[in-house]
Amino acid sequence: MPLWLLALIYFFFLSFVLSVWAALGNSAAIATLILLSALLIAIAIRSRLVIEITESELKVGPAHIDLKYIGAVSALNSDAMRKIRTRDANPSAYLGIRFWSSTGVKVEINDQRDETPYWLITSNKANQLVNALSLN
Repeated sequence: MPLWLLALIYFFFLSFVLSVWAALGNSAAIATLILLSALLIAIAIRSRLVIEITESELKVGPAHIDLKYIGAVSALNSDAMRKIRTRDANPSAYLGIRFWSSTGVKVEINDQRDETPYWLITSNKANQLVNALSLN
């Protein structure tokens, strides 16, 4: 998650802490501040999209697929990514996306048993991901 988004969430949390302080006093405000700070850290950790390429699998978040079923892999700039996320989207596609990342990778799936035509993965390092998948 980008720093600007974390700061925005934290400012919202701080306005809540200020409301608690005005209504209930210092100790309640400090406890709320600690709780909401821990919540922000948990949100930042949970919102990460972990992409892992092993010897036999591609893992994107909770999803995984054998590398033998991966077809064409292409890097998408922000224009192409915006189009494939909206008007050109296939509802059967797997979306490993985060709204704050504007570039990504489209991974075609070549498995007759799988109805998923492609995976759309957001990544700020799309070219490196394409190179890593092309090597396997």
